Amino acid sequence: MRPRRVVVLGGTGTIGRASVRALVARGHEVVCLVRRQAEMPAGATARVLDVTDSSVLAREGFRGERFDVLVSCLASRTGLPADAWTIDHGAHVSALEAAKAAGVGQVVHLSAICVQKPVLAFQHAKLAFERELAGSGLDYTIVRPTAFFKSLSGQVDRVKRGRPFLVFGDGLLTACKPISDDDLGAYLAECIDNDERRNRVLPIGGPGGAITPRAQGERLFALLGREPRFTHVPVKMLDTIIAVLTSLGRVVPALAAKAELARIGRYYATESMLVMDPATGRYDADATPSTGSETLFDYYAQLVRGEAKAERGDHAVF
Repeated sequence: MRPRRVVVLGGTGTIGRASVRALVARGHEVVCLVRRQAEMPAGATARVLDVTDSSVLAREGFRGERFDVLVSCLASRTGLPADAWTIDHGAHVSALEAAKAAGVGQVVHLSAICVQKPVLAFQHAKLAFERELAGSGLDYTIVRPTAFFKSLSGQVDRVKRGRPFLVFGDGLLTACKPISDDDLGAYLAECIDNDERRNRVLPIGGPGGAITPRAQGERLFALLGREPRFTHVPVKMLDTIIAVLTSLGRVVPALAAKAELARIGRYYATESMLVMDPATGRYDADATPSTGSETLFDYYAQLVRGEAKAERGDHAVF
């Protein structure tokens, strides 16, 4: 392993910070192009700029300097169409062009496993950039994680307050193999020196078997020493909400945005975050690779004990 000069997009998010820590720990020189001033992991440099402006990105981000690798953990904050096409596609295309000019020969890109069944705007935007990257002539690794701990921790405080755990249907409609920020950050950093991961699209999950929402609730109640209590939400209720908001959104643009957020919520309520067999359309936990050491239930235990705080931020909808 030899040190590289690495430019990072999205280094202020939870996964981005974990990735930067992993890169620095491996001896790389890391420069993060960020949208707002934030404390960076020790050993990394931040350059604050508008990542959506291609000229600013090149002038104030890359600054005519040479880099070896581009690592991107950048993602749209809401998943709404305008945001998705601006960030998940447009900003990445601009960064790719600037990276080429800076001598970058390798790109490690964090995508999402849900793009294997694209029905939402942000999924199409991510796929469009994946195609651009694959055809760029640069070595690339596209990493599609299954689910993040922060995405599955929104009900911890709710249950601690004595309320039931919400599930859609019977709580067994979906499953995932969630991965921690640090385990995912390490995986992304390791892609730089792992030739077997080059020029590939790689789904990845955390350790252990696939977990359903019901199993998440049961374990959370067990950690609190309480009997499980669930509220079952019919998927049809989401369908009704989407239909109403879509209709009203033709007149009130703000409600059109809420309809899209509801569609995103429905997708995650009904689709597993696992590798999908394209021939059958079925999700396959056994075909979903695993990495790392920290499990979701380890993280739940830390939250219950007050040893960790869930950072959900702009991506709470996911």
